[in-house]
Amino acid sequence: MPDWLNISIFALTQIVMLVGLFGLLVPLFPGTVVMWLAALGYGVVSGFSTLGIILFVIITLLMLLGTVVDNILVGAGARQGGASWTTIAVGLIAGVLGTLIIPPLGGLIAAPLAVLLLEYQRTGDMRQAWASLRGMATGWGLSILVRFGIGFLMMVLWWVWAWQG
Repeated sequence: MPDWLNISIFALTQIVMLVGLFGLLVPLFPGTVVMWLAALGYGVVSGFSTLGIILFVIITLLMLLGTVVDNILVGAGARQGGASWTTIAVGLIAGVLGTLIIPPLGGLIAAPLAVLLLEYQRTGDMRQAWASLRGMATGWGLSILVRFGIGFLMMVLWWVWAWQG
């Protein structure tokens, strides 16, 4: 492949990787999936060497981890704050539906509102409802940090692949 084409493919993949990485700072944005798709596209266009296959498998595992860690940490935070499992499930569904109906902010409004209202309705105690919401927010913040770290690691592995391949 000509150098200009290799540079163009690298640059385009890097841009998509950065969109995915910084998209991880936005709750409910599938940044790790975007980054995985960028790596897959790079492999399809540039070819999969042995190192490329190994690194792509690791990138795939990290993408899977990044997609579930968000729900685990948010749910654990809400649970630690006293929320019921039903409230956590409804909050997750409300977040997804809110994002689909009013992207990108709908989920940021719907999920916390659902948790607050359901916990108040369940317990009759606004302080407990707020504690559940604070727990969810803490889990959300932690999940953003963890997902960003996972995304950065995915990008570093892709750099190794691109520079060694």
